[in-house]
Amino acid sequence: MANVLKREKQEAIIAALVEGTSIRSVERMTGVHRDTIMRLMVRVADGCRWLMDTEMRDLPCERIQVDEIWGYVGKKQRHLTEDDDVREKGDMWTWVALDPDSKAIPAYLVGKRTWANAETFMDDLADRLSYRVQISADALEAYVGAIDKAFGPNADFGQIVKVYEAEPIGPGRYSPPKVSHSERYAVWGDPDPDHISTSHVERQNLTMRMSIRRLTRLTNAFSKKRENLEAAVDLHFAHYNFVRRHGTIKTTPAVAVGVADRPWTVGELLDATT
Repeated sequence: MANVLKREKQEAIIAALVEGTSIRSVERMTGVHRDTIMRLMVRVADGCRWLMDTEMRDLPCERIQVDEIWGYVGKKQRHLTEDDDVREKGDMWTWVALDPDSKAIPAYLVGKRTWANAETFMDDLADRLSYRVQISADALEAYVGAIDKAFGPNADFGQIVKVYEAEPIGPGRYSPPKVSHSERYAVWGDPDPDHISTSHVERQNLTMRMSIRRLTRLTNAFSKKRENLEAAVDLHFAHYNFVRRHGTIKTTPAVAVGVADRPWTVGELLDATT
């Protein structure tokens, strides 16, 4: 009979992973082999994906901000060779939709930055919302067709275009270029100009990089397989929505949008997903 981790050990491992601790660090902290930790993460993440898919629906969001965060699998895009499967390795983006009022993440997608993925992402988002919504995005052209296809006239859509100062790129440059100014456009519908923004979802990018070790910049942490990156993202968003109290709203996003009656514990997340 296979050895089974004690429940308290499982909770300790999951709690460490969602706080941005690396697999090898968790191995040293808990004495559990890294392969066992990875298998636990993937198993729990499968349940997290199901949880998000079933519970995060009929949401009363009135505004949504969307963005993509960069990562990579196996190796960075510039290092790919003809023998590499470009669908499974290289640059990989996490598409994220965030409600700036409840802080909820109703939809996300891990994949390449393609028109097809933009459409899949927006179709999924549209299926989860109850009411007409205002959507804000950056200048990525794929959003225009994807939002039109998914929402049609049932959304007010605006884009914010940021103009950056020209800065030399070279050794020692670790911070992003400075924004000199930004311009807001109503693409269609009647979006409120004051709420055409991606500031909140861009802040979520920072939360992801701090909470998902394989997305931390300027480190040697990365996913060797796409399914591992997807598992880490599934785990992060389920924990973020149902367990992690947001500092602004003083509760969890799941409570704020009415899909949970109280914040969960890590143990309750395990109960719901395993």
